Amino acid sequence: MKKVALIVLAFLIGSGILYAKQTRGILGKKAPAWKVDQWINLPEGKSSLDVSDYKDKVIYLYCFQSWCPGCHAHGFPTLQKLIEHYQNDDDVVFVAVQTVFEGFSSNTPKRAWEIAKRYNLTIPVGHSGSNGKKSELMKDYRTGGTPWAIIIDRNRVVRYNDFHIQPEDAIKIIDVLRKPTEK
Repeated sequence: MKKVALIVLAFLIGSGILYAKQTRGILGKKAPAWKVDQWINLPEGKSSLDVSDYKDKVIYLYCFQSWCPGCHAHGFPTLQKLIEHYQNDDDVVFVAVQTVFEGFSSNTPKRAWEIAKRYNLTIPVGHSGSNGKKSELMKDYRTGGTPWAIIIDRNRVVRYNDFHIQPEDAIKIIDVLRKPTEK
C-alpha cells in the first residue's frame, strides 16, 4: 500500500498536478529595474540609481520600512555587519530601499533618511511607495514584507530573495558570487 501511495504521489508531482507554487521572490530570474524615485547618498554625479548601474558587481539590496521592528532588530544590524565585512571590496555593493506597502503616513522618505542617519549608512538609500501606492520594487521582486534581503549576482540574476538572512549565510552566498565568472 505504501508503495502505491508513493507511486501516485510521484505521478502527481511529476505531472504538475501537485506542486508547491513559489509565491514570494524571483529567485533565479533576471533582476528587474528598481523604479525608485527618491534617493540619498548617491554616487557623485548621479540623480537616480538602478540595478543596471552596477555592472559586474554583486549587489546586496536591503528592503525595509522605518516602523518595522524586525528591520531594526535584525535587518539593519545584518546590513551593518555585511558593509563592515566587505568595506574594502569593490566587487560588492550595498543598497537599501524603504519599500512601503502599509503605514504610508509613517513610512515616509523623511523617516527613511532619519533611519539612514541613525545607522550611519553612507550607502545609497531609496524610498519606494507612497500615498497608498505600494512599492514598485516590492511588487517586481515579489517581496513578502520587511526586512527583506535580495542578493544579485554579477550577471544581474537574483540568487537570494527572502525574509531576513543571517550575516554568516549572506557572506557565504556573496563570497561564492563575487568570484569572477568565466565568459
